[in-house]
Amino acid sequence: MVFATLFLMLIVILIAAEVFTNALEHLGEKLGISEGVTGSLFAAVGTALPETMVPLLALLAGTQNVATNEEIGVGSILGAPLMLATLSISLMAISVWKRRGSHGHLRPERTGLIRDLNFFIIAFSFAAIAMFVPHTLTVVRYGIGASMVMIYFVYVMMTLNASKALVADGHATEAGGDMFLCKLGLPNNMIVIVIQLILGVALLIAGAKGFIHGVEEAAQIIGISALLLSLLIIPIATELPEKVNSILWIRKGKDTLAFGNITGAMVFQGTLLPAIGIMLTPWEPRKEVLLGIVMTLLASIWLRYLVAKGGIKVWHLFVNGAMYISYLTLVLA
Repeated sequence: MVFATLFLMLIVILIAAEVFTNALEHLGEKLGISEGVTGSLFAAVGTALPETMVPLLALLAGTQNVATNEEIGVGSILGAPLMLATLSISLMAISVWKRRGSHGHLRPERTGLIRDLNFFIIAFSFAAIAMFVPHTLTVVRYGIGASMVMIYFVYVMMTLNASKALVADGHATEAGGDMFLCKLGLPNNMIVIVIQLILGVALLIAGAKGFIHGVEEAAQIIGISALLLSLLIIPIATELPEKVNSILWIRKGKDTLAFGNITGAMVFQGTLLPAIGIMLTPWEPRKEVLLGIVMTLLASIWLRYLVAKGGIKVWHLFVNGAMYISYLTLVLA
């Protein structure tokens, strides 16, 4: 029964991702904004809602066991960027491997990708440093958390400011086909677009929530700690929207949207959520947590190096997948 539920929720997530991305392309086209804004801000934040809810619910309205709530919160916060920077990026490349070949090029808009990665690496480094700040230094911890919130605010402003020039340079968002609700006879206007977006997000949240419950039941059968559950298993469910959306986009040749969806979510989840963790949990450098942060930063720095070097080939992103496998090997050994 548990595995049947997992399969059903996976189908819901797949349908929801298609509904959401379809409406999002029409929203970006209607507003006349760049693919970078559509992918890095709108899609990233929208599809990050399921994984954002998990740590917040755990810390603010979780079980009666405070320690378990904190483990789930910390694991969910750090597991999401780890999954995005390693496995999600790699799966995106694997999805176009046959079509483009191992040495085929991936061509996201360069300036937006650099901006996303720079902000994420800086913010996540702050999250790593905060783990070594004693609990007694509350002011320092809260200061780091507030700084990370400000980093995201600056990131949003810079991304929006860059939109006009990118549109003029040919990077405007273009819808690939009719909107689903329009096929039912509804007009293609802002109200209908918003309705389909809300429908897509609602399905994403419902599917991810159901998937999480199924995964938790399965994990209890397997028998693993709450921290490992949160670091490894929960992100598989909560990051499915980003994975599916990016795979759909990159297979359509929309590399900028595909990358922006993942790296934009990394910035969102590498700033605001760790800020909450730093202020509301012990935020200690336990082995699983510290290894996760190191692997996430290495994967991000590798991607940033590829962009600086001048190009990203399909096989380059297999390295990110290998980093995730290495992390699993180290924490489960």
